[in-house]
Amino acid sequence: MSAVLSADGAPDSAQQRSEGVWHAAWRRFRADRVGLVSLVVVVLFLLLIIAASLGLVARNWQAEVGVPNAPPTFLGPAPPQATGAIEVPTGPNVDLSDVDPLAPRYKEWDERARQFQTTETVKAQTLPFGADRLGRDVLSKAVKGTEISVFVGVAAALVATLIGVVMGAFGGFFGGKIGDLLEWVYNVFESIPNILLIFAFAAVVGRGVESVVVILALTGWTGMYRQVRAEFIKHASREYVRSAEAIGASRMSRMFRHILPNVSHVVLVRMGLLTVGFIKAEVILSYLGLGVRVDQVSWGTMLAEAQSELILGHWWQLVAATLFMAIFVTAFSLMADALRDALDPKLRGLE
Repeated sequence: MSAVLSADGAPDSAQQRSEGVWHAAWRRFRADRVGLVSLVVVVLFLLLIIAASLGLVARNWQAEVGVPNAPPTFLGPAPPQATGAIEVPTGPNVDLSDVDPLAPRYKEWDERARQFQTTETVKAQTLPFGADRLGRDVLSKAVKGTEISVFVGVAAALVATLIGVVMGAFGGFFGGKIGDLLEWVYNVFESIPNILLIFAFAAVVGRGVESVVVILALTGWTGMYRQVRAEFIKHASREYVRSAEAIGASRMSRMFRHILPNVSHVVLVRMGLLTVGFIKAEVILSYLGLGVRVDQVSWGTMLAEAQSELILGHWWQLVAATLFMAIFVTAFSLMADALRDALDPKLRGLE
């Protein structure tokens, strides 16, 4: 077979070199339009989280900027005569300073009450997602809640994935006593009901964002371990792994440079499921009082508050939290599916 020649007649080794696994995966991923759009949405959410953490947006989410339970509107500020403000009664016109030491302050208080009522009424009419029961902007709460909920879901999924992949790789590749020990640890965690395990860890580590990440990661790695272990058992005896061993590749190299890229599609799918599941779990933990602190906001705390508001017909906080959650969860799931297809070795063989 003739060699590929460059412009000067020499063999072109660059063209003979095969395409890398990750470069080929990125090329296939770019061809998936749904995956690309989902990636853009996820990146936008991540940028929103960074902006919220730096205080660029939703900095004053705790401020009472509107009247309690103000409905959402996009109409903009209303003229003063249309605000529907209630006339604030004035203080007494007679001099009561001799009998009432607070009488000189009446006029000042009346003026402050008028300004507060007018300002709060106008602001309430410009909140696109309305206000909650305390008059806080629901949109700002949803943005700030995105920071905590997405961080909890992604961070817990990454930690659980790291634990499951490392343990599954060692258990599936080495087997023997190491595999038996890891199987025993796995069976111990699987034998305890998940909700009891969560309560047990919550009693030890307490409340807070970091605590929720630790709790979810320590209780959610078992599924990742089971799948990765099965994949490593299957791939450890294949020809490409034995060929790597024959040329002197170490065990760590064979595990994480040869086998892991070929099972990465399984890892990504499981991690996507873990992220979605952990975001939902944060909602449950916050609802039960085991999640984020009371001075913080997340999609879980918003949904917990919305439960009592729905009885009164105030639906906008529920819609805001659900809308943000649905967009991120859907985009993240579609992106994970596209990455799985791009990294699947079976699909690579069809090219």
